[in-house]
Amino acid sequence: MAEAHRKTILLVEDNPDDVSLTLRAFRKSDPAIRVDVVTDGVQALDYLLGANPLLGADTAVPPASRDLPALVLLDLKLPKLDGQEVLQHLRADERTRLLPVVILTSSREQEDLIGCYSRGANSYIRKPVDFMRFSSVVEQLGLYWLDLNESPF
Repeated sequence: MAEAHRKTILLVEDNPDDVSLTLRAFRKSDPAIRVDVVTDGVQALDYLLGANPLLGADTAVPPASRDLPALVLLDLKLPKLDGQEVLQHLRADERTRLLPVVILTSSREQEDLIGCYSRGANSYIRKPVDFMRFSSVVEQLGLYWLDLNESPF
């Protein structure tokens, strides 16, 4: 199993404004954090598993040369495959079933909250609208998941 890279985060987000805000907030909090960005659910699975779920399991080629990120920040409303489907695929795969996944979404739907936790999300955070608050949330995410949390990898 590839080891998690301690200072790498995979951001799965299709909104360019949210990507920009997140990158800016991480750069401000800790410039050593590397944030890789993908913009849809299929790209997320390609990045993490080397698998395209739309083509079938027999096409999976794990990206052995790439370490897993230390954390996945996953939006829910994504093109091609939504966040809950991505989460379900990650939890079904031995390589990523313990990978920390934080849902970072604007959804206030109770159904989304329950669905994500039932599929194995480690945390569910609603995106604050205010940039200062958003920056604070991102800083705390980085501190907790990259510095304080003990990873299984």
